[in-house]
Amino acid sequence: MKVAHVLAVESRSKIGSRYAKRERAAGRLPAVMYGHGQPPSHVTVSAHEAIRYIEGGERVFTVQQKGQKDETVILKDLQFDYLGTNIVHLDLARVSLDEKIESKVPVKLVGESIGLKKAGAILLHPTPLVTLRCTVLALPDHVDVDISQLDVDHAVSAAEIKLPAGVELASDPHDIVAAIQITKEEVATAEATAVDGAPAQPEVITAKKPAEGEAAAGDKKGAAPAKDAKGGGDKKK
Repeated sequence: MKVAHVLAVESRSKIGSRYAKRERAAGRLPAVMYGHGQPPSHVTVSAHEAIRYIEGGERVFTVQQKGQKDETVILKDLQFDYLGTNIVHLDLARVSLDEKIESKVPVKLVGESIGLKKAGAILLHPTPLVTLRCTVLALPDHVDVDISQLDVDHAVSAAEIKLPAGVELASDPHDIVAAIQITKEEVATAEATAVDGAPAQPEVITAKKPAEGEAAAGDKKGAAPAKDAKGGGDKKK
């Protein structure tokens, strides 16, 4: 991977939510750089520029700061607002180009799945990011997963992703990155249809009728007590 994108950073001496809010209002994005035995450095970057790179899949940057030597950093974490939609803070870790790191990269699904041609089929993408282990230079912007042969009730796991040479999977190999399923509504409709195509009729369950001389269920209260055979009914006068 060629480090092509530069982030110009500015130092910030005041930290805290109140000052961070001011920076964001001015179009800057608060960030912290750490690692390589150096103390954390609180900086800001252009929000528009940084978000554009990040949304494009970039993870490694060359950081330029006035009066400082250029540094290579990798995006380690993102913080979002309470709605989970807007990026409000970046965590950047200092790295060397030839050291091995672990980083999350996006999974890009390519191809048109044969399973999606079936009625009620939907594509699931439960794992949009996987963690890779490699040198900074070998880290890809994303990984492709071909789903063209993916059929209903089948899935692609992280272990099946084809990775570039020198890149290892650090995520759980059993993580599902793509699957095709039939929606529950479609399944329910199919089960409610008879073999001849007519809707199946629901079974009507009725209470068992009491035999002649027996009291109906729930009708015991107030019933006349049974008389034994010896002292039974009225005697004929």
